[in-house]
Amino acid sequence: MNDADIAGVADKTASERRSRFRIIIPAFPAFNVYSRIARVTTALGPVCIATVVNKMEGWDAEVIDENNYRRFGPRDVMGRPDYDALQLLRPADVVGFYGGLTSTIPRLYELAASFKKRGVITVAGGQHFSADNIKEALTNGLDFLVLGEGELAVRELLHAIREKTDPARVAGVAFLRNDQVVETARRELLTDFDLLPCPNFSLVRYAKLKLFPIGWVRGCGMNCEFCTVKGKVRCPAPEYAMEQVATHLEQHNARHFFIVDDLFGQHRKEALRFCQMLCEYQRAVRTRLDITVQIRLDKSKDPELLHAMRGAGVNTVAIGFESPIPEELEAMNKRLRPEDMLAMTRIFHKAGFLVHGMFIFGYPMPEGIAWSMSAKERVKRFRKFVKDAGIDTVQILLPVPLPGTELTERLNRRNRVFPRSQIGWSTTTGISRCSTPIRL
Repeated sequence: MNDADIAGVADKTASERRSRFRIIIPAFPAFNVYSRIARVTTALGPVCIATVVNKMEGWDAEVIDENNYRRFGPRDVMGRPDYDALQLLRPADVVGFYGGLTSTIPRLYELAASFKKRGVITVAGGQHFSADNIKEALTNGLDFLVLGEGELAVRELLHAIREKTDPARVAGVAFLRNDQVVETARRELLTDFDLLPCPNFSLVRYAKLKLFPIGWVRGCGMNCEFCTVKGKVRCPAPEYAMEQVATHLEQHNARHFFIVDDLFGQHRKEALRFCQMLCEYQRAVRTRLDITVQIRLDKSKDPELLHAMRGAGVNTVAIGFESPIPEELEAMNKRLRPEDMLAMTRIFHKAGFLVHGMFIFGYPMPEGIAWSMSAKERVKRFRKFVKDAGIDTVQILLPVPLPGTELTERLNRRNRVFPRSQIGWSTTTGISRCSTPIRL
């Protein structure tokens, strides 16, 4: 290369240089039910977003998971990622933040403000962000919010940022203009999953990964009032999930998987075909996989599905029991009796599954129901049920009023939610998330 060529390279405009997009998963505020499992896995959503961005012309992407930051990463005096050092090493032009867990929002805002002071453009998305906290987020260090599914919206937003075009043309985003919130048209739910590349976990830097999340079916038809995961159930062909399993095994020697779908088997025919594909694949490559799924208790009544799951390598089922107290089950619209729950749990055990039970302690009764029970009696009921059911691992969380849920709306109407100015976001933990156990 002669001097003229070198000068030409040096004179490239910013739009011709490669840009870097870094997405950060904020640290938990304290030890919690997710802490142990977070050290061997990561959130799937940020990896999907980074994978899409990394395939855009002129962009590189990476993921930093503060809860799984274990390999050779520069650290600050608190032991967390040293972003000053990272900015010197690999400057990010745009930094995204994962807002999937409400208790991490204070840390997210802290990081967003810090990067914005550096002149970096900041973006966030995730289940936390709903209509009632958009303005709050955009005045706490965030330039843009992505609302809803983000893969296509982020791609278009980053293109608008790089080319300096009007972001109001991008569907599914919000930002401030003249101190007023601009919220663009909502984006249609994704149905053509062939538009998405296979998640690339090589983009997760400094982490140790042993449990790999797999995404297949999106949405949930149960419409629980305490949960943020809702929407039309969309089920791509089983090949979509099978490709992820095979790719992660080949590229990362992955053996442990968590299928993050809220209800495995919602589409029974496709679930059976997926299990058969998994069984045949493991036989062909002579490798046995260990898979965890979230599933409903009533799937115990489907022996064909249970048999197919065991053959596919599903060893652990995570089940939302929610409560062993009949009155609370009725309030949740669960339509189950504790004695039926015990019987169905025994079927899962008899079929050879480990059972992870997820519960909500002290569910608030709806208006007009004059019923109460002491905390001591509730503890007694929970302990007895867990013992009688022989549940292998258990997760019990409080009924937190998460943003955007019907439970929050109901409690707000009754003036039962403390102002955030008093308690903040860090005292909340999402009850729509599973702290999945795994034996490594």
